[in-house]
Amino acid sequence: MVSKTDEIPASVPNCNAVDLAEEGGETPDSKETTTSVKDPCACGHGADTAVMNGNGAQEDEAESKQDGGGDTDGGDESNEQEVIVIQDTGFTVKIQAPGTEPFDLQVSPQEMVQEIHQVLMDREDTCHRTCFSLQLDGNVLDNFAELKSIEGLQEGSLLKVVEEPYTVREARIHVRHIRDLLKSLDPSDSYNGVDCNSLSFLSLFTDGDLGDSGKRKKKGSELEQIDCTPPEHILPGSKDRPLVPLQPQNKDWKPTLCLKVLTMSGWNPPPGNRKMHGDLMYLYMVTVEERHISITASTRGFYLNQSTTYTFNPKPANPSFLSHSLVELLSQVSPAFKKNFTALQKKRVQRHPFERIATPFQVYSWTAPQMDHAMDCVRAEDAYTSRLGYEEHIPGQTRDWNEELQTTRELARKNLPERLLRERAIFKVHSDFAAAATRGAMAVIDGNVMAINPGEETRMQMFIWNNIFFSLGFDVRDHYRELGGDAAAHAAPTNDLNGVRAYGAVDVEGLYTLGTVVVDYRGYRVTAQSIIPGILEREQEQSVIYGSIDFGKTVVSHTKYLELLEKTSRPLKVQKHSVLNEKDESVELCSSVECKGIIGNDGRHYILDLLRTFPPDLNFLPVEGEDVAPECVRQGFPRQHRHRLACLRQDLIEAFVEHRYLLFMKMAALQLMQQKANKENKVAALTETSSPALEAPPAPLLTDTPESSTDSSETSTETLTESNADATAAPTEAAPKTAQLDGTHTTPTQEAATTTTTTNGPSEPVATATQNGECESPLEGKEPEDSIPGLAQAKELAESLVAEDGSGIDPKSREVVLNACKAVGSISNTSFDIRFNPDIFSPGVRFPDDSVEDIQKQKQLLKDAAAFLVSCQIPSLVKDCLDHSALPMDGATLTEALHQRGINIRYLGNVLEFVDKTPAKAQLEHFYRIGISELITRCAKHFFKTYLQGVELSALSAAVSHFLNCFLSSFADAVAHLPTDELVSRRKNRKRKNRVPGGGDNTAWASLTPSELWKSIVSEAQSYYHFTLYCESVDLAVEKYGLQKITLLREISIKAGIQILIKEYNFDSRHKPAFTEEDILNIFPVVKHVNPKASDAFHFFQSGQAKVQQGFLKEGCELINEALNLFNNVYGAMHVEICACLRLLARLNYIMGDHAEALSNQQKAVLMSERVLGIEHPNTIQEYMHLALYCFANGQLSTALKLLYRARYLMLMVSGEDHPEMALLDSNIGLVLHGVMEYDLSLRFLENALAINSKYHGPRSLKVALSHHLVARVYESKAEFRSALQHEKEGYTIYKNQVGEAHEKTKESSEYLKYLTQQAVALQRTMNEIYKNGSNASIMPLKFTAPSMASVLEQLNIINGIIFIPLSQKDLENLKAEVQRRQQLQEAGRSDELAEHSPLELEDKIPIDD
Repeated sequence: MVSKTDEIPASVPNCNAVDLAEEGGETPDSKETTTSVKDPCACGHGADTAVMNGNGAQEDEAESKQDGGGDTDGGDESNEQEVIVIQDTGFTVKIQAPGTEPFDLQVSPQEMVQEIHQVLMDREDTCHRTCFSLQLDGNVLDNFAELKSIEGLQEGSLLKVVEEPYTVREARIHVRHIRDLLKSLDPSDSYNGVDCNSLSFLSLFTDGDLGDSGKRKKKGSELEQIDCTPPEHILPGSKDRPLVPLQPQNKDWKPTLCLKVLTMSGWNPPPGNRKMHGDLMYLYMVTVEERHISITASTRGFYLNQSTTYTFNPKPANPSFLSHSLVELLSQVSPAFKKNFTALQKKRVQRHPFERIATPFQVYSWTAPQMDHAMDCVRAEDAYTSRLGYEEHIPGQTRDWNEELQTTRELARKNLPERLLRERAIFKVHSDFAAAATRGAMAVIDGNVMAINPGEETRMQMFIWNNIFFSLGFDVRDHYRELGGDAAAHAAPTNDLNGVRAYGAVDVEGLYTLGTVVVDYRGYRVTAQSIIPGILEREQEQSVIYGSIDFGKTVVSHTKYLELLEKTSRPLKVQKHSVLNEKDESVELCSSVECKGIIGNDGRHYILDLLRTFPPDLNFLPVEGEDVAPECVRQGFPRQHRHRLACLRQDLIEAFVEHRYLLFMKMAALQLMQQKANKENKVAALTETSSPALEAPPAPLLTDTPESSTDSSETSTETLTESNADATAAPTEAAPKTAQLDGTHTTPTQEAATTTTTTNGPSEPVATATQNGECESPLEGKEPEDSIPGLAQAKELAESLVAEDGSGIDPKSREVVLNACKAVGSISNTSFDIRFNPDIFSPGVRFPDDSVEDIQKQKQLLKDAAAFLVSCQIPSLVKDCLDHSALPMDGATLTEALHQRGINIRYLGNVLEFVDKTPAKAQLEHFYRIGISELITRCAKHFFKTYLQGVELSALSAAVSHFLNCFLSSFADAVAHLPTDELVSRRKNRKRKNRVPGGGDNTAWASLTPSELWKSIVSEAQSYYHFTLYCESVDLAVEKYGLQKITLLREISIKAGIQILIKEYNFDSRHKPAFTEEDILNIFPVVKHVNPKASDAFHFFQSGQAKVQQGFLKEGCELINEALNLFNNVYGAMHVEICACLRLLARLNYIMGDHAEALSNQQKAVLMSERVLGIEHPNTIQEYMHLALYCFANGQLSTALKLLYRARYLMLMVSGEDHPEMALLDSNIGLVLHGVMEYDLSLRFLENALAINSKYHGPRSLKVALSHHLVARVYESKAEFRSALQHEKEGYTIYKNQVGEAHEKTKESSEYLKYLTQQAVALQRTMNEIYKNGSNASIMPLKFTAPSMASVLEQLNIINGIIFIPLSQKDLENLKAEVQRRQQLQEAGRSDELAEHSPLELEDKIPIDD
């Protein structure tokens, strides 16, 4: 699903766009994040301690209010108050810098003095200063003080910028900063993937900022003609897919040259006698005028000295031009520098800030132009001084990553400001750690780091660099021998990372995980982990006090670990269980045996090796004597997999438990019905006597409600949950009734959690209920009620049950619950509670005899979960694709769609087979094609991984280009170019054998042939995905499955981290290969890491969405603005979740009539999507489309067209023309072209849209009717009435059959038909008149209507789902009423009252992407 945030019903928090945009295949689902959205301590633990005194939740009034139901306004208000505390009103200070006029600066009391420094270093007139202090009334301000803590600082205070003496560190920072300013417009860092720079091309299509460019200029009454002809390759039907337009050349990027060379001098460091004169270091420069100069950096500033390249004379030259800043010095020495530097800074400041802010995680580009490699002292210095992290800015040299990662977790989190501070710190450390780990992993594979066990063979080596521990993904010492050797060793790190994510999201106080990053680079998988203090000094056997180091042969346990892990057991659905150790003693565990507990020297309890956090996937784990469910057997399961570590995804576990909960409800309801029927015959009076039980819920339990509603979804499951509450409540004294009376609705599983309250003491379950916030409806937008007939009766029944047996003693009801529990496999007999034992089927793990029955139950649960994946989740995914609620456009979005439903990629073959057998296969062609292309590129990636391991560094580009030729080029006998000088490679060979992992025969790669590669792709598809591909070559694959070579190239490059030269490749030439070694520019790492979340912001975002869904646009808008503030607080300015937030805001601005604001927010969303997700990511394509619409509404027609053409180009590149989303894009383009009277062009696009809509939505769909109408309008404008009539008739027929004759759409269509007929008749008359009377005919003037902009905009809104076409009898309101209502809403502002008079139904007129 390509994040269409706006369409998501409030009830489904976990399908939020936020988690859709996670990169690669990893979606650490937002499920985990919502756990604690409304709970005072952002995880569950703070609550559990409080609740022990019975009234924990009342301790903090405002807080508990905030935790109440999301809809209750009280909750929101208290939230807003809390937030206002943070956004304290700002004030203005004056700043006086040397040599400039004083200027005003808006600051906020929360800012640090440091931040004013940053602003000054970015401003055009003060950017060249780095070494200064700020002084207020002669007192120097402390850099790390908050402004509010500074005495005497108030509105209008004057801060003086005072130049400070340099130190070596300050001088280096100054040179680095000047170099950054000189390079500020140079995109090479973005292409090279350095320092979190990434590309953005939006400004090229909007000609700079979107303020007022692109408006049509009025010439008299005539509108000037806009050139709208798109390039040939963008037109419908074009087969040409050029690569070069992907990264258009920006003229600003050829920056004006300010200096030819700026570098450190060879005379560094200064000798002792010069140090005592204040010399810090020497620089060497060549100006544009070819003047060679030597400069001394001294404590007082920079001056020219008399040294030359070969003679050292440090005395000041005459004149010496001593200046405090290098820029001032150079401006005096070189007139060209002065002129060009000023111009450069002007351009730099004009760029949108989002084009230059660093992203939190590095984004790599798979194509790049040929960049000039210029001399750069800072880059050179960074490469050769071991610049670990950024130690020159941090005291104490290298960073202690483990300490930083764990201390941030320990920060307080009682109220919103504390949580924001904590989440911000966690996010920042994680993003720094991921960057450092990536650099380290590359250094390890490139052979630049010494191993800590250099004597062992390369596969077994381990490394430490910058306080990070690195290990390679090979099976060292046969550790994984029984689990699948190297294949298991390759899968284990990602499983472990998923475990780290899961435990991190539950966030239990006192339980620590390691910072973990998994990097794939040059065919190797490297795991980077932070180091537990003291672990390197002791043997592993001594340090492990919980779990097992040999897969269950010896096992130990520890009470503190059991206590900590117990808290995670409910949210992670892990069952506490016992296993036997080597002495046949029973040992209790609350995790899998591999999970090890180690207490570090810092006294913290760490858990590591979380690779089996989630239960095994029996479909890929054949076990002797065990059969899987028949529906699995029919699909060919169980299958032998490469390794035995195949686990179910957390998303699947959640969905399965939810599914079981509904089942549990049905069973209970059914049995109750039968009982009720029996009872009615016997007793009628009982009900009256005991009904008062309802009015008096047990008081102390009221504390549950705020906690148990941690789930932020304003759930549509309310009917469901209420009845659930009661059904489960029967045996537990109607406890959760309180939840209903309080007006909060929680999700099913939480209710269930609360019900255990009375059975095992109130303190602990309430806490776990909190942590169970992630159980949101996994049904992705399909309301759960739909799937349960008779739920209404169940609800009544459940209520009557509570009434009948007030205190829950009725044994019959208890029996009902017991039976239902048994039927769904609950581990408790008195309430619904499903958990899994992750050790079932682990080789080497033995269970005590007394748990045989329990183990049988667990085995059955696992079989059921495996069957659920095959029989429910895969069909539901395909169904979502059929009704277009999931719209994958490329491999990454397809992977996401699978993962959201808990389907692992190893099921891809099954999914494709399922699609193949679906009757509606034609409507799933796009999905099938993307699936096949994903399958082929993944198989190629598997092959490429081992292929690369045998290549030595000097032959890397030759090997990669040879592989791409074999994979994509039609040239049959692709021959590899071996590096020319054999001697060199032989010498190197000997030297490097031990240094680089893999070594091996270094030229084996050269013998690969295309047919061999494709044979191995086909056999890999068969053995890994159990899918049969019918293609022996790339051309057959393209022909049979309708693939595009350019798309395959993009997919393989992104997956394997290849960067290629951007130029036109001739894949189809039979005479020469498509790629040469010069075309391979770089190999990038592919990085997987944890994505920490901003839970409070996310909660605001969801409440905002919910309000919008209910039609309260204004409140929704306020909440989403608030969310935006909080997101910025935690993530900084750039993040995918902020992108989703901006898109929704823009959409609301647009609906509420504020077009300019919509444009500004959407522009930010596009820039951010380009920067954070990539310039051609499907989400970016969507953002371009939205922006085009708002541009059109603002009258910027040519810009709107450029943006749409860009979106269409990217779409062609990413998924080709045959995709349902292309219909929407083409309708947009067609409408805009119609608006500017380019009728023939417009028809080409609209007719293409019509064809695609008919194919994917079926010829009778309302979308097709609308398409017919749009085409008819263009024909009408061309006065081709016959064609217009034909199309409008088609549309009319569809409306009549689908919605009936009385429907306004049908009426509109029939009116239009009449009008067309009149026009046609009039035209015919005129023609006859001319034929009859020749030139003296009296001609009636005909009305040829050029479409008005308003009518084009109205149609644009309709196709983009801005005004949902009302389709049912009850909302036959006119579209025009919508416009008036918008105005009213804006004026009134009291949209609540309004909503009562004009019912804004969900499907009425709310922004929903349809």
